[in-house]
Amino acid sequence: MGISLGIVGLGSFGSSFANLFMSHPLVDRIALCDREPDRIARFAGLDHWQAKFHPRDAYASLDEICASDVDALALFTQPWLHAPQAVQAMEAGKHVYSAVPIVMLPDGDEILDWCARLVETVERTGQSYMLGETTFYRPEAIYCRRRNQEGAFGDFVYSEGEYYHDVDSPSSNLRLVQAHRLAGQAGEEWIAARDDYIGRGILTGPMHYPTHSTSGPMSVMNARARKVCAWGYANRTDDTYFNDQGYAFSNETALFQMSNGSTMRICELREIGLHNRETFRIYGTQGSFENDHWCDKESRTPLTPQEMRHRLPSEVEDAFRTVSRTSEVYGGHGGSHPFLVHEFVEAVHQERQPAIHVWSAVRYMAAGVIAHKSALKDGEILSIPDWGDGPGA
Repeated sequence: MGISLGIVGLGSFGSSFANLFMSHPLVDRIALCDREPDRIARFAGLDHWQAKFHPRDAYASLDEICASDVDALALFTQPWLHAPQAVQAMEAGKHVYSAVPIVMLPDGDEILDWCARLVETVERTGQSYMLGETTFYRPEAIYCRRRNQEGAFGDFVYSEGEYYHDVDSPSSNLRLVQAHRLAGQAGEEWIAARDDYIGRGILTGPMHYPTHSTSGPMSVMNARARKVCAWGYANRTDDTYFNDQGYAFSNETALFQMSNGSTMRICELREIGLHNRETFRIYGTQGSFENDHWCDKESRTPLTPQEMRHRLPSEVEDAFRTVSRTSEVYGGHGGSHPFLVHEFVEAVHQERQPAIHVWSAVRYMAAGVIAHKSALKDGEILSIPDWGDGPGA
């Protein structure tokens, strides 16, 4: 017997995951939730959805779907809503998959409070929480975790992670993304809240969305960030994207002391003359990974994405292929989307914690939050809170 799962938020990002969740062999029943009925209708009328979706499983609010009997919810709502909605869903007895980030707020202390509350809610309710961090399942991350398990790196010495995403990127223009987020009722509510933060002098920065860069090295090394010093670059052109949203910095760079004795450098840049980049490099005493190459003291071996990633179970791959627009199953943010869906569904079905569980998620997030605090203090070295490894660690 499989699980029942509801998808909350069917905008552009949620829609890109809907067919994957629906088609997974372990999902017997699918529910849909969105404030806008036409978004639900786009999927409800599809022939290949009829076996798993019934009109009674269409919901107009989170309250309604939380009151249903579905086992799990996948949240693809506005980023400032993620953590409160995840807590509400877990308290209603649902396992939760949350799109990134954990929560997007200008106030780092509030973000840390939500991190603590998420951990407490998981521990109290027994429900599972998974952060849908795409970098975790990029081919290079899958490959490097495998090589670490083999001991091929030796001791870790240094790592670098980065997310370069200029606001005017042709492939993903952040101005358009923000305009879309602010449209509708949820956006109107957020504008008022955002302006209140700005009025109180609380300024945000790109390190408040750090997990695309922190999760790669941290997941490979299985290490947490202990201390950080960071600096920021403030926009110099009076760009309304940064000014209207209350950005203290458009670019932030941080240096971390890690729990394994290594050093990690992280860059989160939103104003840069370069094509988007979401990647990392890791160096050890015996082996290293950089720029899609495995390196040791004698050789440098180029690797393809197919060589780096493992394949999904054949029945899952076949099911995903039936709803793929192309013959390629491994699509979306470096091929991560199908892995994220499979990991969450399988974890719920097996009644275990998912790979990107709450204790890992808050570590990836807290590193960036404290880095931003350090940048606001001109590079002061600050300690990073931690909530432990979770049960059975």
